[in-house]
Amino acid sequence: METISIRDWVFQEAAGRYDIDLGDSNAPCWRVGDLPDTSQVVLDYGADRGTSALREHVAELYGYSPRAIGITHGGQEALYLLYRTLLKPGDHLITFWPGWQQSWLAPERSGCTVTALPYGDGFRMDFVQLVEAIRPTTRAIVVNTPCNPTGKALTATERDILLQLARSRDLYLIADEEYLCDFSESLVHEDPRVISVSGLSKVYGVPGLRIGWLCGDETVVANAIEYKHLTTISNSALCEHLGSTLLARRAHLLEGYKKLLKEGYETLQHWVASCGGRVSIVEPEGTPFCWVRLHVPGSSLEFCRRVLHSTGVLTMPAELFGEKHGMRLTFVRPTAELEEGLARIKSVLLESAGQIA
Repeated sequence: METISIRDWVFQEAAGRYDIDLGDSNAPCWRVGDLPDTSQVVLDYGADRGTSALREHVAELYGYSPRAIGITHGGQEALYLLYRTLLKPGDHLITFWPGWQQSWLAPERSGCTVTALPYGDGFRMDFVQLVEAIRPTTRAIVVNTPCNPTGKALTATERDILLQLARSRDLYLIADEEYLCDFSESLVHEDPRVISVSGLSKVYGVPGLRIGWLCGDETVVANAIEYKHLTTISNSALCEHLGSTLLARRAHLLEGYKKLLKEGYETLQHWVASCGGRVSIVEPEGTPFCWVRLHVPGSSLEFCRRVLHSTGVLTMPAELFGEKHGMRLTFVRPTAELEEGLARIKSVLLESAGQIA
């Protein structure tokens, strides 16, 4: 199976070749003109932990003290800081795939050993494999819920088992919760070993602001922010101001997001039914995308390349995530744009099946 990285696919092969984006894993992106006035923002260094206003907004999401919050340059920096803070060379970490490549590549390049466990049927965790994978040197488990790219969230039983493992084996649980809308449901409330990571990129549609955060044990957060002095020092004062403004309007923004989520998924379901069994979907559980299984000849990378080059629609082939015969497809888009993009994909599906589109 040919392998390809997300970076190579999105920033090199696909760059400039699409006019409809059903590949990225976030809500529709804002334009600068949609944002509040920033003419009075002072472009100083800001604060290493994040501005007080932004930390207070994030702390309110969890019902935590602002001391338990650290603002980072996107959720990815938050995860990286945790790897460098909690792990040392020779430590062992467990993660899952299909998933975000950073969770195994960054720790490996820091001298750690990583076990990336495959999900089982229906993209559920195989806890027999998980228990067998734990070693004396295991320091942490990384979980992503709801998961990118599978769209699945941990069940109550899975949460309980993971937490019991973390307690009994004295492991940290790094919870990537970028797609949570209700942070009262965060794993961080269940045990002091849990550190939650999230941000504004996905649900709020502003990945260009690069506003992420970590929430959890105050000592761990403080140590991570201390390491931040060796990476980005602080965040953009401009972006933090805008992030605070968006979170102040959070209830209104979530209402619009959930409306698009409902309408988009209904459109997607009608499209799947019209494709004559050539595709099927794994039902998403709180994500703006879903995993689509492809039932056509050839690899999913070949299929997504045809979609990209012949129709100008960006999708994410399974090979980006270490899988095959599928793709991640985003459906939280304005209806007309989504319908047009799906129609173009369907034309390639029919061609792949040897029919006239």
